[in-house]
Amino acid sequence: MQDLIARLRAGKKNDEGFTLIELLVVVVIIGVLVAIAVPVYLNYRQGAADKSAQSDVRGAISAVEQYYTNNGNTFPASKSENAASTLVLGTAPNIATITLSDKTQLGYVYDATAKTYKICANNAGGSGKWYVYKSAEGGSVTTSATALTLAAC
Repeated sequence: MQDLIARLRAGKKNDEGFTLIELLVVVVIIGVLVAIAVPVYLNYRQGAADKSAQSDVRGAISAVEQYYTNNGNTFPASKSENAASTLVLGTAPNIATITLSDKTQLGYVYDATAKTYKICANNAGGSGKWYVYKSAEGGSVTTSATALTLAAC
């Protein structure tokens, strides 16, 4: 009986570790999982960047409307950029500051004759879509059908 146990113990010592085939199978499985996960992650990041641009437009709408209410029903007429992530509307001391997300570009155009404004934004890390709000139309933020630039906003 002790001889049988000794032989079994001796046989187990030779079976330690994994074979090359088992290791290759594990590496292939990990490679397939990474190939699936990376595009999903990149799409998630693009969607998040697009959502941040939309959110910045909504924040700008709130800031412009608050400026309008606080300044005798007049919209801010000018814009200046005092930092990469901030847009300042109006003139001192009655200014409206809009803090932007990372990589978001935001444009503000005021039409003095119609007394309307347009805000457009996009995020460089996103899908390249531009998000536009027109005060003349009201409603929600829409996606531009054409490619825009800040100058064309």
